[in-house]
Amino acid sequence: QVQLVESGGGLVQAGGSLRLSCAASGRTFSTYVLGWFRQAPGKEREFVAAISWSGGRLYYADSVKGRFTISRDNAKNTVSLQMNSLSPEDTGVYYCAADSSPGRTNWRGSYGYWGQGTQVTVSS
Repeated sequence: QVQLVESGGGLVQAGGSLRLSCAASGRTFSTYVLGWFRQAPGKEREFVAAISWSGGRLYYADSVKGRFTISRDNAKNTVSLQMNSLSPEDTGVYYCAADSSPGRTNWRGSYGYWGQGTQVTVSS
């Protein structure tokens, strides 16, 4: 069982930066693939980024490549998402997700554990 709690969301102007964090409980955290998804009002939850259990493999949605960076610290049971050059299109609720063996890292249905989400609002 894994419990996830996100933090770091807020209101930022376009071009600004935010860093999201997700704290996880569970002794097997280091063996889980971790992902970030987001959901804008009226839209489906979409993939943002994911990281393998070792941190050696990183996956990004095309829309965030070069702007967002995912990282993890297995010693602290945390995963982070550094978001730079934010635009209003990045607005939404950001969710942390985890799974021991997701079939597809960019598909929300692959993840069995989810946090409650943190709101990110980017003003123009």
